[in-house]
Amino acid sequence: MKRFSLSLLLSAILFASCIQDEAPNVEAAIDGCNGNGIYSLTIDNLAKTIEVYVLDDDKQQELLFTLPEGATIQAATSAPGDNPPVYDFSGEDIRSFVVTAEDGLTTCTYRVRLNKLILPTRYGFETLKQPAPYHIAYVGGEAGIIEWASGNPGFQLTGMGFTPEDYPTVQIMEGKQGRGMRLQTRDTGSFGQMVDMPIAAGNLFIGSFDLANAVGAPLESTHFGFPFTRMPVRMTGWYKYRSGGETEMLDAGKPVVRDDTGDIYAVLYEAPTTDYSLDGDLFPIDGRPINEHIVLMARIPKTEETDQWTRFDLTFEAVEGKTVDRQALAEGGYKLAIVFSSSIQGAYFRGAIGSTLWIDEVEIECE
Repeated sequence: MKRFSLSLLLSAILFASCIQDEAPNVEAAIDGCNGNGIYSLTIDNLAKTIEVYVLDDDKQQELLFTLPEGATIQAATSAPGDNPPVYDFSGEDIRSFVVTAEDGLTTCTYRVRLNKLILPTRYGFETLKQPAPYHIAYVGGEAGIIEWASGNPGFQLTGMGFTPEDYPTVQIMEGKQGRGMRLQTRDTGSFGQMVDMPIAAGNLFIGSFDLANAVGAPLESTHFGFPFTRMPVRMTGWYKYRSGGETEMLDAGKPVVRDDTGDIYAVLYEAPTTDYSLDGDLFPIDGRPINEHIVLMARIPKTEETDQWTRFDLTFEAVEGKTVDRQALAEGGYKLAIVFSSSIQGAYFRGAIGSTLWIDEVEIECE
């Protein structure tokens, strides 16, 4: 019994020692954020920025951060109206927050911007919020604020983006006026072949890209649309297009070989909930109808090949006789999605390598 008791005691001491020797967590990051009044937000862990979008003008904003185990967070500087988790943005729209890991030594600073939810209607692609490697185009000002999204973060997984210019979606210096954007269908290499995603179309859209679903559920990785409270009438802009040649497409689920073409469209759709958005399957290629929530659509019939900047002028047409509820529109019940792609079926990884769409000077005209 004495030997047995001694053995138990030694085991308990060793077990306690193992627990004590476990290293504290060194991860300092923000994994998520929510709070009353937030309509939507985007977290960029690469640039260490968070864009928070709200519908009203209240500058006292609740921010409930999701952090790694043991981590803590606090504002880099205090503001008069701070009462965590409510923070005062009345003095400045951008505030810094410092995350400290469980080890007490590792820190990381995020910049959080509070944005009034106004979608701009003119896009010249002159400014990049993040030049490398993702070429994130940005519009900001009194007329509204938006970050354009693309599938560039997913392309990084392929290992084929050796330089920022190798990515499918990049800014160019010579647009129709000033700078513009170039979308090009790229080879995804051995990684793409392994996961049955042989190409990555250049794409640019209003919304967000969910990297977590990029491989397992790629159609769900693109979230199209942003709240819009005005009645769109037409979308205009300028484009050039060069096809990469023939590719196998699907027509109502049946494979056909055609020359690749790009896509340019905008849709106004009902948003049953604030977090609802269209995904990459809004125009199914297996014969199913388009997404039931789409009310208005402006879509180019075909991106004709041209090496000269060519104007497009697309009218928003009602889908299947649907009408817009004007009161729900004014209250933020609809979202507007604008999408450009170098390969029309790029969401399904069908397209010709080298197909290229250039885009510039886009405008949404409203009543």
